[in-house]
Amino acid sequence: MISDDRRRLAGALVLTATFGLAACSPGGFSAAGDQVYAPGVDQRATAEDGIDVGHRLIAAGQYELAIKSFNRAALASGIDVDVLSGLGSANLGLGRLGQAETLLRRAVKEDAAEPEVWNNLGVVLMERGKTHEAEQVFKRAYALDNGESDAIRDNLRLALAKSENSDTLIVDDDNYKLVRRGGGDYLISDPL
Repeated sequence: MISDDRRRLAGALVLTATFGLAACSPGGFSAAGDQVYAPGVDQRATAEDGIDVGHRLIAAGQYELAIKSFNRAALASGIDVDVLSGLGSANLGLGRLGQAETLLRRAVKEDAAEPEVWNNLGVVLMERGKTHEAEQVFKRAYALDNGESDAIRDNLRLALAKSENSDTLIVDDDNYKLVRRGGGDYLISDPL
């Protein structure tokens, strides 16, 4: 029988040999050789604009992260029409129609000359079943835009078709398009 002291000594020797061999290996945290490591963070660099990041996240379908980005933008520069519109669009993407409507109504009160915000409010109203009001909102967005946006025109067409033929025509209301200020548009559809 091997005594307990000899077992402990043998275990300690095995442990020492294991760590000793591990220390000789080329791995570890050194940046030697052709190994690829993540770059460090440049603390002096300027941060990306939270509103732009939020819009990119909405385009990628990451609505919760977009809300966080718009909130950071609001902390940095205050709550303005861009932040309210972005938050409303992100909430719409999450299916939070009441919150989206409230935020987008606040955005159009703050700046009533933005066709993109009016369009996005119209999308929320259509989703909530407020077809007549949505039609009026889309008409306003179309007039402010001078008919230049295909997405706003298509949304107005869908709203008109739905309100005129609500009993006889089935309209695909899963294809309304949100429009981002400064260009670009988002397609809001029901998840499968």
